[in-house]
Amino acid sequence: MVSGEAEPFALHEATVADLQDRMAKGTETARSLSEKYLARIKALNEAGPMLRAVIETNPDALAIADGLDQERKAGKVRGPLHGIPVLIKDNIDTGDQMMTTAGAAALLGHKARQDAFIVQKLRAAGAVLLGKTNLSEWANFRSSHSVSGWSSRGRQARNPYVLDRSTSGSSSGSGAAVAANLCAVAIGTETDGSVVSPSSVNGLVGLKPTVGLLSRSGIIPISSTQDTAGPMARTVRDAALLLGALAGPDPADPAQLASSAPAPADYSSFLKADALKGQRLGVEKAHLKAPAPVLALLQAAIDVLKAQGATVVEVEVEKSTNPLGEAEFDVLLYEFKEGVNKYLASAGAGVKNLAEVIAFNNAHAAAAMPFFQQETLIAAEKTDGLGNAKYLAAVKKSVTGSRKALDAALRDHQLTALVGVTTGPAWCIDWVNGDYSSGVGFSSPAAMAGYPHLTVPMGQVRGLPVGLSFVGAAYQEGPLLALGYAYEQATHHRAAPKMLPTVV
Repeated sequence: MVSGEAEPFALHEATVADLQDRMAKGTETARSLSEKYLARIKALNEAGPMLRAVIETNPDALAIADGLDQERKAGKVRGPLHGIPVLIKDNIDTGDQMMTTAGAAALLGHKARQDAFIVQKLRAAGAVLLGKTNLSEWANFRSSHSVSGWSSRGRQARNPYVLDRSTSGSSSGSGAAVAANLCAVAIGTETDGSVVSPSSVNGLVGLKPTVGLLSRSGIIPISSTQDTAGPMARTVRDAALLLGALAGPDPADPAQLASSAPAPADYSSFLKADALKGQRLGVEKAHLKAPAPVLALLQAAIDVLKAQGATVVEVEVEKSTNPLGEAEFDVLLYEFKEGVNKYLASAGAGVKNLAEVIAFNNAHAAAAMPFFQQETLIAAEKTDGLGNAKYLAAVKKSVTGSRKALDAALRDHQLTALVGVTTGPAWCIDWVNGDYSSGVGFSSPAAMAGYPHLTVPMGQVRGLPVGLSFVGAAYQEGPLLALGYAYEQATHHRAAPKMLPTVV
């Protein structure tokens, strides 16, 4: 319930199972659910608290819902997502009336010719594509002084917990939308932190899967090495259900071919309340020096993990992986140019390559660059191909180095997973200086390695959520979800936002 609302929202904090139960009983339909969420988007997105989480609603949403309702009447229910309204990030192609722009004015008007592979999977599962979410423009790969949650198309997304605070990036709109109950679940994308960080600061469960578990075909890229889509939800079970619907082999994505086994048919089968019993977990030692309010949450979380039967030992992963950051950035610069040029060359957009994007921004600087520039785009444009020795050395250092560090920690300490603080409380939106560090974070090791990373609400600092991270080995999404579920069931830290104007 939003502070000051005349009456509670009918779908307040409703889970996928809640919504399915209502549709099965006939008290709701896919259409009525979609209408309620669309009305809430209208009330909160560009009015009231002006969350600007949703960049565009789908004009076909109610027609899709009607078709799914007819299927249900005929006795056909496709699965747990049948009739469930879902929002997706605006760097994911949909072959419909909606645009795909990565939030950039340079791509305004661009409509994809076909669905991204994961959107095909989503439609096949019976989800209602409710609309697209705002994001940090170009998935926050435009400037070192960027403001997370801001795009020249969607403007500034706002954190529904405290409105003058950041939603984090780049899946900022997806995070704010799910947190504020503008949809049931949403899809974000991550290169390094862009699913887990917005999930953490918006009080959500977010999962960055192993690179290769979900197809990247039809998603505006940054990095072929690190990119992946991922579910964002209010509960671990909902994240597991969405992950299961999205996973599946796509021959068009080479990363998927590296998987040694097919994805489980049902990730929710891993979810058991006693899953922490007998597990060994490694807490990142550097996080035991986090700022006092965050450290208090982490220490309380460790106590819960131990009370649930886990053994917790200290590890030092960040000591090995932090020096790899420069190599990671070089990898992203080279791969961004390569990937974006390939995407734009076949997309039919108004700009055909990265050089034209840069030129467009220069020609429309007042609209495209009112707060920060595009030095990251310019640096990427100066790279000279994936055969370059500097690039190849950077990949080896970043990917191999991070995997070596994570594998060693998991193996040497006989761990099921590593735990730590996902990121600190949301920082203030600052259009003068850009983003600033919240003092602690745990996204980079798993991002560079391409390993799975789950975040689950750990509590709040003065009304600002903070997440607890679980990081595991490649393709261990099921066991990670199990750990996160057991922690979630023991704590129930998820709390709905109150849309406060500032920290009290």
